[in-house]
Amino acid sequence: MKITDLIAGKGTAFSFEVLPPRKGEGIGELEYVVETLLKYHPKYINITTHQSEPVYKKLGNGLVEVEMARRRPGTVAVAAALQYKYQIPVVPHILCSGFTKQETEYVLLDLQFLGIQNLLLLRGDKKREDAQFRQEPDGHQHTTELQLQVNDFNEGRFVDGSEITVPGEPFSYGVACYPEKHDEAPNLATDIAHLKEKTDRGAEYAVTQMFFDNEKYFDFVKKVREAGVNVPIIPGIKPIISQKQLTSIPTSFHCDIPEAFTREMLKATTKEDQFKVGTEWCVAQCRELIRRGAPSIHFYTSGRARSVDAVAKEIF
Repeated sequence: MKITDLIAGKGTAFSFEVLPPRKGEGIGELEYVVETLLKYHPKYINITTHQSEPVYKKLGNGLVEVEMARRRPGTVAVAAALQYKYQIPVVPHILCSGFTKQETEYVLLDLQFLGIQNLLLLRGDKKREDAQFRQEPDGHQHTTELQLQVNDFNEGRFVDGSEITVPGEPFSYGVACYPEKHDEAPNLATDIAHLKEKTDRGAEYAVTQMFFDNEKYFDFVKKVREAGVNVPIIPGIKPIISQKQLTSIPTSFHCDIPEAFTREMLKATTKEDQFKVGTEWCVAQCRELIRRGAPSIHFYTSGRARSVDAVAKEIF
C-alpha cells in the first residue's frame, strides 16, 4: 500500500525512522529499536541512506591516508529484512548525494525485485569537506531531477532511454519539506515554491524536518496550501533529551529551539531530569498535533528507542 493510503484512516498515524547499523556492528540494536516500538502499531518504517565519507588513517611519520567509506551501508538489505521479519511497509531513502544515476537505477531494480514500493526521495547533505552541495559525476543536483529518473523508471525507461522489457510495480514516493526553510534557501517562499515543484512532479506526501514549535508547522501548512500544495504534510518529530542537544540540533538541522523549552531544560540538573523535561515537551507537542488534525507523526529515533517509546506510550 502507498503511504498516503496507510495514513488515510481516522486519527493520527504513527511511524518512525531508523538508521542502518554501522559497518560491522550487526542488526541486533536496530531490531531492538523496532521491537520496542512495534506495540504502537507503526504504519511504516523509514530507513536512512548514507553516502560515503572520508576516513583518515595514520600511516606514521606524520602521513595520513584518506579513503572514502560508507559507514552505514546496507539500506536496501535492512529494508528487506525489516519488511520480511515484521511484515511492516518500509520506506528506504533514495539520495542524490553520493550516488550516480546508474547506481540509483540498480537500487531501484533491487527494491522492485524485493517488492518494496515506497520511497523517500532526498537530495541529501553536502559532503563535510565541501562548501556547497556538489552532485556526483553523472548524478543529480536536485530532488526534482531524481524524481524524473524515478518517474521514467515507473514508465518503463532506463536512464539510457532503453525500454524496461518487463516493468514491475511502480514506486510511490514522498519528499522532504522544511517549516523553517531549508538552510540553503534564500527565504521560505522560495522553499515552498520548490516543494510545489516536487509535488507537481509526483511527490504524494512530504515529511517535515524536525521542529519544536508547533506554530511553525501549522503556519507552514497554511502557506503551502495557499501555494497549491495539497499533499499530506507529515510532521517529523524528535525528542530533545539533553542540554547538549540544545546547541547540537540547531547546528545540524537548522531549526530553532523555543525559549520556554530551553529555560526548562537548562534548569534540569541530572540526565534523568533532562530526559523528563524533553519527553514531556515532546508529548505536549504531539498531543497538540493530534488535536489539530495532523495526518501522522513521524519520529526520528537516531537509532535509539527510549525517548520515542516514552513519548509514544503517552499518545498512541
